[in-house]
Amino acid sequence: MSSTEKGTLYLIPSLLGDSAIERSFPIVNKEIIQSLDEFIVEDLRSARRFLVKMGSKPIDSLTFHLLNEHTDHSTIKPYIDGLLKGKNVGLLSDAGCPGIADPGAEVVRLAHKHQIKVVPLIGPSSILLGLISSGLNGQGFAFHGYLPKRQPERGVKIKQLESAAYRDNSTQIFIETPYRNDAMLQDILSACRPDTMLCVASDITLPTEFIYTTSIKEWKNMKRSFNDHPAVFLIGK
Repeated sequence: MSSTEKGTLYLIPSLLGDSAIERSFPIVNKEIIQSLDEFIVEDLRSARRFLVKMGSKPIDSLTFHLLNEHTDHSTIKPYIDGLLKGKNVGLLSDAGCPGIADPGAEVVRLAHKHQIKVVPLIGPSSILLGLISSGLNGQGFAFHGYLPKRQPERGVKIKQLESAAYRDNSTQIFIETPYRNDAMLQDILSACRPDTMLCVASDITLPTEFIYTTSIKEWKNMKRSFNDHPAVFLIGK
């Protein structure tokens, strides 16, 4: 390898929960992970646990760079030093795919700026899996991440998303911290009109997976808790 040849940044999806590797990944993911000794990760503990499960090189021999919501983006340039010198590096999300609802996009942007090859690996995305299993519009949709935590801002935002769903015939997708899922559900039921369609996709790819779409009116008659279970909320018409 010449001194001018750059490495490849592999975008590595992680499990959405404690499920079998074979349930979510092709064998090539495992082969690539086993070839790497440097990773950019969102959470050290979960990354180490996942890499052991994937049969990586010994954990103590690996180099980790931490990139999460608290990382100052002005300090991440050294994270691609190995790539610039010809080393392949993995970008690993805490759950699901890097760059979606996590800070990995900043490293990907930096890689493109320096003409570093970026290769996305196949794996689960709760957002896309929730969308395709919802029965809502998959040709026009928007993901909004986390909504405001408190009222009345959250109720206003939900109403805005509902209006967009009707105006554009588009599916509006968002998430919440798992321990606040039930509060989010109640706020959706309070803010939306009775005939609006709501899908809750919880524990995707896990044995406890639950995905259901029905009207707000029907949801009000259901008694189900989603607290402490990762969930995606989708509203549409």
